[in-house]
Amino acid sequence: MKNLTKEFQTRQQAYLTRRQLFRGAAFGIGGMALGMLGCDGPANPHEAIAEGITRGLHLAPHAKRVIFLHMAGAPSQLELFDYKPELAKLDGKLCPQSFLKGKRFAFIKGVPEMLGPQFSFQQYGESRSWVSELLPEFSKQVDNVTFLKAVQTEEFNHAPAQLFMHTGGTQPGKPSFGSWVTYGLGSDNEDLPGFIVLVSGESAPSGGKSLWGSGFLPSNYQGVEFRSQGDPVLYVNNPKGISRDVRRNTLDAIGDLNRREHEEVGDPNTLARIEQYELSFRMQMTVPEATDLSGEPDYIHELYGTQPGETSFANNCLLARRLAERDVKFIQLYHRGWDSHGSNDFENLHGGFKERCKEVDRPMSALLTDLKQRGMLEDTLVVWGGEFGRTPMQENRGGITNPFKGRDHHGSAFTMWMAGGGLKPGLTYGATDEFGYYPTEGAVHVHDLQATILHQLGVDHEKLTYPFQGRDFRLTDVHGRLVKDILG
Repeated sequence: MKNLTKEFQTRQQAYLTRRQLFRGAAFGIGGMALGMLGCDGPANPHEAIAEGITRGLHLAPHAKRVIFLHMAGAPSQLELFDYKPELAKLDGKLCPQSFLKGKRFAFIKGVPEMLGPQFSFQQYGESRSWVSELLPEFSKQVDNVTFLKAVQTEEFNHAPAQLFMHTGGTQPGKPSFGSWVTYGLGSDNEDLPGFIVLVSGESAPSGGKSLWGSGFLPSNYQGVEFRSQGDPVLYVNNPKGISRDVRRNTLDAIGDLNRREHEEVGDPNTLARIEQYELSFRMQMTVPEATDLSGEPDYIHELYGTQPGETSFANNCLLARRLAERDVKFIQLYHRGWDSHGSNDFENLHGGFKERCKEVDRPMSALLTDLKQRGMLEDTLVVWGGEFGRTPMQENRGGITNPFKGRDHHGSAFTMWMAGGGLKPGLTYGATDEFGYYPTEGAVHVHDLQATILHQLGVDHEKLTYPFQGRDFRLTDVHGRLVKDILG
């Protein structure tokens, strides 16, 4: 008996890593904190992982879910929303030295030429918001939208900037926005993932799958990528010759082994593994129905411009609405192809950029219309934007001006918009100088944006933390402020 006991202790110590020790201690302290706050914490602190640790703790939510439309590659705000007639007067003239001194660019060398707006603008709606001719359908939505005209980031290369926008850090390894949200709030649909990712465009975003990874959070919080063609989720169907009953028996056996492992070791990732298996089993029944666009009426397909079976931004927007109806908490759309350097026709403001605008204008406008007519826009927060903006100068890669029109990366000021979710509609917040180069008022840092989105979901960004490597981490790190002026 003594030998068996010693063998068990040796095995347990082998599994009890330093990280697991600190994590276990943190859960214990967290449970004590819940008690002191007068909140009913779970009897088993690991149950908080599945149910959401902040449910009911922080703030009254204004939004139940988020649909984040990320335009990977960074669209030019100067061709879409930030109208600068004074910049047009400088078109073709050499850039002032004050714009170049002490600045770092991705590709600009020497002294580039200024580049005026390439398309015409008009004011629309009661809000008199400026929108370019490239977005005729979206121009009808401006009174539903909150514009942020002076968003800022320190990053000026795609992958780090995308990671910064979606994880709060510039290196892979931190949890993504959707992972933090589902960790904090749990999921309202037990049969679908709480965090779903949809990708369209020329390729996957530069930041890769780390953009929807769970980082150091348990793995059941990572985003699940759905596809428009073939099986919606890879391996969601059983292999040929394997019945659902066989799969059920197999999962029961694996679950028993994992539960024994958890009883011995206490690693919460073991519980996460069990939940992932069980969710995958339930998804075999729910995913085909949720992703089947063919049952939508003709007027909906006409509204979005969808073609079932294609990989397209339009299909993903309609799928996002279907997932929102099914209470998916965080729905992330990536549409790649916005990197308008002007080095070839695909990156030409008069070429590929115009095509990207055609691809998104109708679907994203239809999404707002559809959500509103279903009474869902008020509790759905829709977010649109890239990882940074573009310069008011034409890019001169290698010091040579290209025949195509394009702009370099620019993080000091760019435009994003949000709609629904308890924000003030028809509002333009913030402004840039007469050339669109620097903020003149209402600057919103990426961490401020993250803090505000969490707030609308009912989460205090300073309280949503996770212990890792000896300290508490959060999405906004040690930064972020609530942008109160845009709240309804």
